[in-house]
Amino acid sequence: MHDWERMDPAALDDAYANAAYIPGAEAWPDRWRQSAAAFRATARAELNIAYGDAPGAAYDLFRPEGRAHGLVVFVHGGYWRAFDRSDWSHLAAGAVARGWAVAVMGYPLAPSARIAEITAQVARGIDAAAARVAGPVRLTGHSAGGHLAARMVMPDAAPACADRIEACLPLSPVADLRPLVAQSLNDDLRLTPEEAASESPALGTPRPDTRVSVHVGSDERPAFLWQARGLSQAWAAPLHVAAGRHHFDVIDALADSDSAMVDDLLA
Repeated sequence: MHDWERMDPAALDDAYANAAYIPGAEAWPDRWRQSAAAFRATARAELNIAYGDAPGAAYDLFRPEGRAHGLVVFVHGGYWRAFDRSDWSHLAAGAVARGWAVAVMGYPLAPSARIAEITAQVARGIDAAAARVAGPVRLTGHSAGGHLAARMVMPDAAPACADRIEACLPLSPVADLRPLVAQSLNDDLRLTPEEAASESPALGTPRPDTRVSVHVGSDERPAFLWQARGLSQAWAAPLHVAAGRHHFDVIDALADSDSAMVDDLLA
């Protein structure tokens, strides 16, 4: 029996509550939006490219100077029910500076969409972005977006361009969805036990030809450290623990072209 199976719903809610354990957490969303807007103001950007009719089914594409080496796709977090792609534009900066195009992916949010539907929409979005940029594809995503990025390299959910996907970096991923079923956030997610299992990367396998590398912050909640370790072990993928980083700032490294995280993404 896993530890989460012994926890009541209130304890599970607390285990996955990030903001309550990050000092000054309330300031982070505005900080992200301001950084994203500042990056867009000077970037070579194509914004709001629709890939479907559902609300949120669009992405923003940022291009480097000259011909791109390939495409990086970033999928944002927010427990599948919050935030917008425009909050995260600045996280394209590191890869763009290294000569890669970056698609910051949006998707329909819960409760209007279930997680299985969101997974399918993200695959469609990746195919649409990959059709606009030649070369290899690298995927990354944070938290719920880490889950979605990981799902894209599983055979049952992979996009049509899967043969071009060379690497996937799930960052602080929610890789096992079963602990979410009893939580209050499931009022929006509407996960059944069956869907939670089928949508859990840690309970499946990746395509054998895709390099996977899992990242997490050392100061994250124990539940997220468990999630990252679980995916790393299940997929025999290296686990990188960023010293002194919590759930909200572990992703900052994507904006730094010299960071070890960007090195890993583009290796």
